[in-house]
Amino acid sequence: MTESRGNGELAELAAEIDEAGKRASRTVELGRRGFTIAVFAFVLLICLILPWVGDHAGWQVLAGEGGGIPQLFAATSTGVGILASALALVTRRWWLAWVCAAGGWFASVDGLLAIWSQQSSHASGAAGGGPGFGMVIAWIAMICLAVQWMRTAFSRS
Repeated sequence: MTESRGNGELAELAAEIDEAGKRASRTVELGRRGFTIAVFAFVLLICLILPWVGDHAGWQVLAGEGGGIPQLFAATSTGVGILASALALVTRRWWLAWVCAAGGWFASVDGLLAIWSQQSSHASGAAGGGPGFGMVIAWIAMICLAVQWMRTAFSRS
């Protein structure tokens, strides 16, 4: 009788350990990198109030003023850099780290195109006479975020 109860407890313990292993395999350990990611996401948030295109702040560009390519960068940097990063930091899900890594690189390329579109806007007559410093800072922050998320995504063993 005692041996039977001991096997049942052992089976429960084994099931509990297996469940803990499954939970751990779906998450990433952020450590100090999590704080760095949070800081860059906050920088992106602050960049939304700085000038991006002419006199338009980042939030105005996000709302549709200032041209299509800068608006795409505003949307991807806000969606991936702020919202998805916050969700990934809270949940620590490995698949969200990959979404942030891939989306971060996509947003970085968007940022490069947005800056380029503002530097060559005189040829096409588009809005802007050069990128605002908010857009440049947001682009740099987005590159740094993409690097951090890529390192996080690859850190899982």
